[in-house]
Amino acid sequence: MTDKPMNVESFNLDHTKVKAPYVRLADIKTGEHGDTIYKYDMRICQPNQDHMEMPALHSLEHLMAELSRNHSDKVVDISPMGCQTGFYVAMINHDDYDGVLELLEATLKDVLVADEVPACNEMQCGWAASHSLEGAQQIARDVLAKRGEWSQVFA
Repeated sequence: MTDKPMNVESFNLDHTKVKAPYVRLADIKTGEHGDTIYKYDMRICQPNQDHMEMPALHSLEHLMAELSRNHSDKVVDISPMGCQTGFYVAMINHDDYDGVLELLEATLKDVLVADEVPACNEMQCGWAASHSLEGAQQIARDVLAKRGEWSQVFA
């Protein structure tokens, strides 16, 4: 590990000191026309101890990407982390942390009652065979069960 700060914010985060699940503001970028992007780290699994299995993560990504937009037009993107421990949630012109927590809670509750994974077919998805609605719903249940802990990032 180097003392020089890295360009990627999360590479500067000590992953041994965090306690998942949590949601933290990871970055803020302001565009030349005044729009501001707020990037949140929605950590679901404890880094280097647990991870989401790919079919469940993939389905949760589809579900959250689609269903979150029923609650806010400020969602820019919900992207899975390559380490399979969480998602990045990008919002435009929305700096209300509690509002983001409410959005994520409502979205995960929607996941629990979903009867299918949106866009889970070869025409709309790049790996349609890799999905698990039941797995996504189990992750949502587990994360919602710890809703009171989401704002506590460090152990």
